[in-house]
Formats: sequence, structure tokens, C-alpha cells
Amino acid sequence: MAPEENAGTELLLQSFERRFLAARTLRSFPWQSLEAKLRDSSDSELLRDILHKHEAVHTEPLDELYEALAETLMAKESTQGHRSYLLPSGGSVTLSESTAIISYGTTGLVTWDAALYLAEWAIENPAVFTNRTVLELGSGAGLTGLAICKMCRPRAYIFSDCHSRVLEQLRGNVLLNGLSLEADITAKLDSPRVTVAQLDWDVATVHQLSAFQPDVVIAADVLYCPEAIMSLVGVLRRLAACREHQRAPEVYVAFTVRNPETCQLFTTELGRAGIRWEVEPRHEQKLFPYEEHLEMAMLNLTL
Repeated sequence: MAPEENAGTELLLQSFERRFLAARTLRSFPWQSLEAKLRDSSDSELLRDILHKHEAVHTEPLDELYEALAETLMAKESTQGHRSYLLPSGGSVTLSESTAIISYGTTGLVTWDAALYLAEWAIENPAVFTNRTVLELGSGAGLTGLAICKMCRPRAYIFSDCHSRVLEQLRGNVLLNGLSLEADITAKLDSPRVTVAQLDWDVATVHQLSAFQPDVVIAADVLYCPEAIMSLVGVLRRLAACREHQRAPEVYVAFTVRNPETCQLFTTELGRAGIRWEVEPRHEQKLFPYEEHLEMAMLNLTL
């Protein structure tokens, strides 16, 4: 196999591997690329021969296969599953997530695409987080924060959310990935101090936010409705008020552009709050499996 053909095959296999470990839907797999590769590959003659022989055999499958299929179809579907996301270091982030987009009255129990996009950007820009305290607003399942903790060496990381079920799952995912929560006296010295905090944007006070002392604030896929946008801008205004006591943190907000009007509302409200913003350039690093046709964006805010 030629070197360039081998490299293309390796990339295709990695694409399948990443989607499989992240439990992506089968229709998202690059089947057409695989078919084209098999047709064009100099090594595909044997595979085609095997397939033709299989098609020529008209024997019935074993009864055991039918029994196994019946058991699978009758089994009660689990409401929780595990997804793994491979990191450039060779490690991974493994998450327990809900199998439903909405469960327990929240969308925070699954990983959304902008969280993957923000994690990729963070891995490409580790200096933003190294030896700094990071506060994440609306952490959800925890993918972004866990990737940063494993790849960017922050001094401290604060996961936050307001829903009790999300917080419970977050704590479990932190432990699942070999990190310790702050109160754990057995925590590794070379690991960041990790906290999971309940934070309601509508009631959080300047005093409460000041106690976090964040150097960096991040959020991903939290611009899903006007009410959430107003609450987010409100908590950002209170973070800006913390400047009397400490240096204002850097703020990065990543989102999927689903509705341009929603994005326009966010930037308009930022302007009314006196918060300047600029668009971060799109990064080239594609580590995680998410829908490529989606438009991703990230803003750098100045409080």
C-alpha cells in the first residue's frame, strides 16, 4: 500500500473509532468514504471475494443469532450510557450521559457540539488555562472541563450548574476520569483543584462570584433561548463587578449557530451591559466527532 493511501486509511479508521467510542449514531459514520476506499484500494480484492462468497451461500443463520436478536429487542433500554472521547495525549475523557436529549427536565445531561468545539480550542491554546483558575458556567456533562483538566494543567477548575441531577452526574464524571474533588485529601498533588458548584445565574451574587476568583470563565452551548441569554448576561455583569476586588477574568463563550436571531440577541445584550466582544478565529483542530455541517462560533468577551 502506498504511503499516501496508508495515511488516508489511518484517518478513516480513526474517524470510525472516534464515532464508535463517542456512541454517535450510525448514520454519522463515514460509510461512503469507506465504500470508496474499499473499491479503490489495491488490497480490496480479497475482501470483495469474501463478500461475494458470503452472498452466494443461501444457508439460514444459526438459531442462536435469532435468540440473541430477540433478547436485544426485548431488553429495556437504558436511560444512561457511556461515551469516550480520545485525546491527543493518547488518553481519553469518558462520560456517563443520558441517552435522551432532555431528561429530568434539563438538557444538561448530554454533551453538546459546542462543548466539543470549545474543548478542541482549549487543547490548541493551553496557555490560556495553564496555572490558572477556570470557572465554567453551565458545565453539563463535563466534557470541556475534563479535557482542560487533562490537557491544559489549570491550577483549579470549577464546574458549575444549577440542576441537582446535572451536578450529581458531574461529580460522578469527575471521579470516573481519575480526578478528585477538592475535599478529597487523597487528591494528587499534580492535579488541579476540582470543585463542582451549584450556581444559579439568576440569584448568584457578586460576593459569591468573587469567592471563585476566576482567571478564566468559559461556557458552551448556553445560548439556547432568550431567557438563558438574559440570565447569562446578568451573571457576566456581576462578574464584571468583581473588578473592584480583582482583575477581570478572560471570558470565552462557544455556541452552535442554530438561530441567527438568538446570536444577535446575545451580542445586543452584551452591548447594553457594556461588555465588549470579538469573534475568535475558527480553529483547525478536529479531534472530536460532531456534525461537520454545523456552524460553530466563539466570542472572547472583555468585562
